[in-house]
Amino acid sequence: MSIEEPSFETVTLNDLERMNGTDRDTLPFGVVGIGADTIVRVYNATEAHMSGLDPSTVIGVPFFDAVAQCMNNFLVAQRFEDEPSIDEIIPYVLTLRMRPTKVRLRLLAAPEVPCRYVLIER
Repeated sequence: MSIEEPSFETVTLNDLERMNGTDRDTLPFGVVGIGADTIVRVYNATEAHMSGLDPSTVIGVPFFDAVAQCMNNFLVAQRFEDEPSIDEIIPYVLTLRMRPTKVRLRLLAAPEVPCRYVLIER
């Protein structure tokens, strides 16, 4: 990882793929990495703290069906299906397991990268 920590806006797919778990855990925003099958492969400590979900209960689970049903819609889940390459920030409201919470989501995917990422800035 470079000396300057990547921000929500500047971190790249390659940065996320190269980081080890400890590096991802120190980022000040949530990082969720999912496979093409939507199974959670990465769940950083920031997201675990903010969501109240233990990574051990999330890793290996279908993200849009069991973890973040409030993102199982055309704004988030369907975008990953329709757009093989995506890097977009969208305003969003999380509603599952909490009072409605305004966030920014960054959706990142590329055909050559095994994980798709949802970054969550609260």
